[in-house]
Amino acid sequence: MAHPSKTVLVTGGAGFIGSHLCRVLLEQGAVVISVDEYNDFYDPAIKEANVAPLKAYGDRFYDCRLDIREASSLNQGLEPVLATVGPVDQVVHLAARAGVRPSLLEPRLYLDTNVTGTLNVLELMRHWDIPKMVFASSSSVYGNRTDAPFRETDDVSKPISPYAATKVMGENLLHSYSHLYGLQVVALRFFTVYGAAQRPDLAIHKFTRRIDQGLPIPVFGDGSTRRDYTYIDDILQGIQGAMAYNHSPFEIINLGESQSIELSHLIQLLEEALGKKAILDHQPTQPGDVVMTCADISKAQELLGYHPTTPIAEGIQKFVQWYRHHAAQAALLT
Repeated sequence: MAHPSKTVLVTGGAGFIGSHLCRVLLEQGAVVISVDEYNDFYDPAIKEANVAPLKAYGDRFYDCRLDIREASSLNQGLEPVLATVGPVDQVVHLAARAGVRPSLLEPRLYLDTNVTGTLNVLELMRHWDIPKMVFASSSSVYGNRTDAPFRETDDVSKPISPYAATKVMGENLLHSYSHLYGLQVVALRFFTVYGAAQRPDLAIHKFTRRIDQGLPIPVFGDGSTRRDYTYIDDILQGIQGAMAYNHSPFEIINLGESQSIELSHLIQLLEEALGKKAILDHQPTQPGDVVMTCADISKAQELLGYHPTTPIAEGIQKFVQWYRHHAAQAALLT
């Protein structure tokens, strides 16, 4: 999908979604500035591997290793880059501390990164006259509800984890900046993104690895929780649609598959793709986890031309193919 931006700043550009987006934008001819701190939430070598192919684009790709929590170092670190590349068309703000369960253990870190960090990026945009942000929000903002599908007009005043609360706060902060300073914002509520190069701590990657190795997989609750799993290619389609959208100053839009899959069915799909049986380690339901997610994507279809094309069974097959190729490559290096 073509988009009008020629220079894009991507926060979290070395991560799972961010590195995929950087690649797509570079393939389309854009200049891309990636901002990522390469923290130890998971092995930083994974981010190094994500970014390595992007360096082939030479002076159209900038790998800026900066922490969005530190306003002064963020500004100072980006100043020479921004002075060199000239006007930036927009920011795609993906950088965040992610995950419901870890946020219960380190709520201050989540608040600092996801709220203060977002404020720092907004202030950077004001200083450099960057007119637009596409923001990665989350389906977690909808709280613990069972009336599906979730619509953008639903009440999000009752998040049940610090992570979810920081995403609600981020949306509200962006709305205030849009109102006060004329910033155009599209906040995308992602629904459980998966695919090649997915973070190793996320369920599909973790389950695949452990089933393949004959290790038990943790199943919280009775396996009846449901998620709307969204394949990475579909998310990229939605992000690019949001980047091209310019008809209103502020929008919140769901990006999902609009299919809610039970955990037990997900495990079955992984077993079939791997040709191995899972060993289940049943554990109590985790605080902060929601019962289900399911996106109403009619707004994304109308405003962004969003049409997801990868159902869960096909996406799992693609992920397992990537995993096997990746595992084989890793084995050759050991």
